[in-house]
Amino acid sequence: MKRFLLLLIIFLGLMACNNQPVDKPKNLISEKKMTEILYDMALLDAIRTQAPYSPDKPSVDARQFIYQKYQVDSVQLVQSNRYYIAQVEIYKKMYDQVNERLTQEKQKAEKASGKEEPLPLMDLPKVE
Repeated sequence: MKRFLLLLIIFLGLMACNNQPVDKPKNLISEKKMTEILYDMALLDAIRTQAPYSPDKPSVDARQFIYQKYQVDSVQLVQSNRYYIAQVEIYKKMYDQVNERLTQEKQKAEKASGKEEPLPLMDLPKVE
């Protein structure tokens, strides 16, 4: 998840330096759907980095999972992500929603597990 966030921040930085506006794609993924995709991507990345590799476990291709679940293709996802990255305020709002949902799910998991100590979860960085 840290690597995903680092790549995202670098990509955001590079896009911020670009003075050319990004055209709205014809098949733009809605804000709500894109927020759901970003949430699932964060979860899948966390699962992948936390779960040890085992040849007995079936492997899940996170990208294919996202494409099938949301009925999008790679080009549509990349173009929509590029568009939203250029819309900094919208993208920030989307990531704040993802962070809030991750925090809520973490709290539910802590409560369900009966642990008094909170489970470690790295908050997404605030984009300002």
